[in-house]
Amino acid sequence: MDIVFAGQVIEWRGPSPYYFVPVPEEQSADIQEVASMATYGWGVVPVEARIGEVSFATSLFPKDGGYLLPLKNAVRKPQRLSTGDEVTVELTVRL
Repeated sequence: MDIVFAGQVIEWRGPSPYYFVPVPEEQSADIQEVASMATYGWGVVPVEARIGEVSFATSLFPKDGGYLLPLKNAVRKPQRLSTGDEVTVELTVRL
């Protein structure tokens, strides 16, 4: 399943900050339809993602009926992405 969406980078504060892009409601609903075939536990969904020129493997985190795409520093820093930046995400759910 391939999905493209735009979203804003958000910061989740904790002992150390984490950065995410929330998956919009419509695309989250599409992912939920196949999540049971893809998840390997705890509701996380493995994906291949691309933002700009950087491709990476990660897992979507379920949150409030939708999903959050985590942004590792290796993805965020080379592109100088920070809180509030708008990004376009190409996503493939690994089934």
